[in-house]
Amino acid sequence: MKKNLFNYKTFVLTLLWLITADVCLAQISVQKLRCESLENPLAIDNTQPRLSWQISSQQRGVMQTAWQVLVASSPEKLTEKDADLWNSGKVNTSESLHNPYAGKTLKAREKCFWKVKVWTNKGESAWSETANWTVGLLYYKAWNGRWIGFDRHFPWDNEEEQKLSARYFRKEFEVKKQIKSATAYIMGLGLYEFYVNGQKIGNQVLAPAPTDYQENIQYNAFDITSNMNQGKQTIGVILGNGRYYAMRQAKPYKVKTFGFPKLLMQIHVQYTDGTSETIKTDESWKGTANGPILANNEYDGEIYDARKEFIGWAQAGFNDKEWLKAEYVQEPEGKFEAQKIAPMKVMQDIYPVSITPKGNGRYLIDFGQNFSGWMKISVQGTIGDTIKMRFAESLQSNGELFTTNLRDAKVTDTYILNGKGKEVWEPKFVYHGFRYAEVSGFKGQPSKESFVGRFVYDDMATTGTFQSSNALLNQIFKNSWWGIASNYKGMPIDCPQRNERQPWLGDRTVGAYGESFLFDNATFYTKWLDDIRYAQKEDGAIPDVAPAFWRYYSDNVSWPATLTLVTEMLYRQTADVKVLEQNYPAIKKWLSYMKDRYMNDKGIITKDSYGDWCEPPLTAEDGRGVNADQKHPSALISTAYYYHLLTIMTKFSVLTGNTQDSLYFRQEVAKMKKAFNQEFYKNGYYGANKLTDNLLPLAFGIAEGEQRKQVIAQVVDIIENKNKGHLSTGVVGTQWLMRTLTQIGRNDLAFKIATNTTYPSWGYMLENGATTIWELWNGNTAAPKMNSQNHVMMLGDLLIWYYESLAGISSDTQQTGFKKIIMKPEEINGLNWVNASYQSPYGEVKSYWKKEKSSFSWQITIPANSSALVYIPVKDKQEVKEGNQKINDSSNIKYIKTEGGKAIYEVLSGSYHFKVN
Repeated sequence: MKKNLFNYKTFVLTLLWLITADVCLAQISVQKLRCESLENPLAIDNTQPRLSWQISSQQRGVMQTAWQVLVASSPEKLTEKDADLWNSGKVNTSESLHNPYAGKTLKAREKCFWKVKVWTNKGESAWSETANWTVGLLYYKAWNGRWIGFDRHFPWDNEEEQKLSARYFRKEFEVKKQIKSATAYIMGLGLYEFYVNGQKIGNQVLAPAPTDYQENIQYNAFDITSNMNQGKQTIGVILGNGRYYAMRQAKPYKVKTFGFPKLLMQIHVQYTDGTSETIKTDESWKGTANGPILANNEYDGEIYDARKEFIGWAQAGFNDKEWLKAEYVQEPEGKFEAQKIAPMKVMQDIYPVSITPKGNGRYLIDFGQNFSGWMKISVQGTIGDTIKMRFAESLQSNGELFTTNLRDAKVTDTYILNGKGKEVWEPKFVYHGFRYAEVSGFKGQPSKESFVGRFVYDDMATTGTFQSSNALLNQIFKNSWWGIASNYKGMPIDCPQRNERQPWLGDRTVGAYGESFLFDNATFYTKWLDDIRYAQKEDGAIPDVAPAFWRYYSDNVSWPATLTLVTEMLYRQTADVKVLEQNYPAIKKWLSYMKDRYMNDKGIITKDSYGDWCEPPLTAEDGRGVNADQKHPSALISTAYYYHLLTIMTKFSVLTGNTQDSLYFRQEVAKMKKAFNQEFYKNGYYGANKLTDNLLPLAFGIAEGEQRKQVIAQVVDIIENKNKGHLSTGVVGTQWLMRTLTQIGRNDLAFKIATNTTYPSWGYMLENGATTIWELWNGNTAAPKMNSQNHVMMLGDLLIWYYESLAGISSDTQQTGFKKIIMKPEEINGLNWVNASYQSPYGEVKSYWKKEKSSFSWQITIPANSSALVYIPVKDKQEVKEGNQKINDSSNIKYIKTEGGKAIYEVLSGSYHFKVN
């Protein structure tokens, strides 16, 4: 009996263990596998890419203890026994981000399938779903074809007005074997659309991403296996101008132009019998510029004549006898590299809120929202009828389009009907920034579907949400989202509507940090840092615009500081040390360049270009009709920024292993702080006692002790008394305004500034009809030359304040990438609740706090494999409950201390509900 009882107990215990193990496997899973921050990359120019993943679990306190990665050449071999590229074995580490591949040496075009499992303190996961990446064309000689194009104007082109027709190219060939796989690699400059057997490949638009084509050129890769079969095949490519054939060429000393559109392409076909074939661009291709796209200019619009359409031009059997033999052309100077960022896409369709007839076939369409993209039309008429579409951000007082602020950009699309029934059209190679459209030449009665706005931006996920008890804050957040998305165009541009649309560094110096809470933009900004480095001159100079489509090298500090500050942002938000290593040499070189050229004997950086760009006039009326394009250089700003960059480099030098540099930077920091205070500190204030002059020394830690107290008093006095509760900062000061007010304990002033509806404020923009963010605080009164209604530079650090101060979601500065989260919402009278979320590299962080008369409740979620320092507003920790239970130190919640009226706890992953009565 005893023996049987023992066996029975063993059976029960074993059964319970198995059940528990199954539960653990079910509760812990691995998801969102990424290779080099890309979800499904088709071409990576890296034989040792870094792998990341997220752990999902409903359990609390889940921390990774180890991982195992399998990589194989096929899904069938993706087992521990057969993984032929890499079986990492069990790697004991908690790191789930940026783990480098360490398997067999990979070859160009090699496809790799991978999966991962993790061990945690709560159990072991099952294997993840399978993901894959493909190595790109690693070498210049891997490109077998030659560049083709037509390096000349045709009689119908208008060289003076930069009206250049699109180029069409086609190639027919025959496939006699069964296809195993087919991959296309394409560089179509300036922009392209790619077709196989009549079908457009991919849903990308305005591809590839723009670069300085003298420095680097991006190629795209496509799996076209399913688009091909045995028999006759046809490849078709349309080339648009983009930034390659520049929109304006009247000032070659300022504007770069690169030549006529051109194409390099090859298709690698693998057959089931083990053989392969490459189809490449050569003189066997046929081409023409005499097609329906008569002109395409990013500033001026697209002209399309449907009467000239080639029916079936990208399909086999098309009669191309009238087409020309493709010509070999000079290849671009830049090096070839795989595009690392996601392409632009039509991300949303927007329907009109009103369509107003204006007589004689003219209609005014209001989409209710300022955005960037274009309009798709559905029309019917007779052959030769012409539809013209003009675009604008706002209306004149007489109800007509206001276009003066577009400068000389014509922003007009033209469609000429072929008269063959219902015709649906949208442009291919232009975009506009607009809320309103005027359509002329339209016959019949339009419907809602006749005019559809197509919102275009880079295909990146929205990562942040924000709601609060204050409706104005919520609307500013919404406007910000629309403005940021509108200006993502393969690079961060300043505006999408006028004859500019340039990637100004100064617009994103700090703004990129705030944007990172709203969008999954790490890869996007990593690419932009590449653009900046490519634009750096041999002597170290960094431009004001990058890619350097405009030759602006003004040698200020606050614009090129973007290279350093965006690098710092990416490291803090993603924990990517590689971004530090890539940019450290360029930053160091530029700092040395600026010191050698512009530091005087007193240790002051004397050179600045823009000052506190676009400071608000004293009143909106004072700025009526005044051109805001005014520069007021400030040695205080250039020196303060230089000092701040030196302090950042003291950290970068340690993190990148440049320890010898660390001592130098520390010494420079000490010398410059002394020089700055001697030069700019007056009797209790800095410089000219402007708000920005005083904010920067506080934000950067230059003002200390009693001096700091005096400057704080000046800042408060300026805002409360001189400005009557308003800001008076331009681009530079606004980058540090909200966080500095928080640091000095005046969140009440920050909240006042954020919720003002009178001039100057974000609320003032909304009160005057803005649906995005204006370029100027007085955008409704300034001279129209410079008053874009869809800009982001005046957001400054507002969105950072939304998340880090209002929602209480920020990354620790030591355990970056949200490995440790700082959850410290600020208490502000007049704000009763905030509900926000953020998709961090480890998973979703949530913060929903609410205060009532006698209680404070806070629901938070911390993703697996991370932890948080949670600051709960209470003087006595005994008053804090979690899930209606008093908190006793446990494995998941640990009391640290009470400080500044807040009980501080270390909290491991999971969802919690804290209450304080």
